[in-house]
Amino acid sequence: MADLLNVVMLICASLASLVFGVFAAYGILKAGFALMRPRSQAATVKPQPEMAQVS
Repeated sequence: MADLLNVVMLICASLASLVFGVFAAYGILKAGFALMRPRSQAATVKPQPEMAQVS
């Protein structure tokens, strides 16, 4: 009976460590891609509009 309990605990511990690894990798990749996402910057507005010159 104790051997069966040890096997069940070993299986549960290995599955839990796999799940933890998957969630940790997901969090690290999500944070990394969020940091690499391009930021939108406001366009600079010129103080005076340019006039077209006809020559």
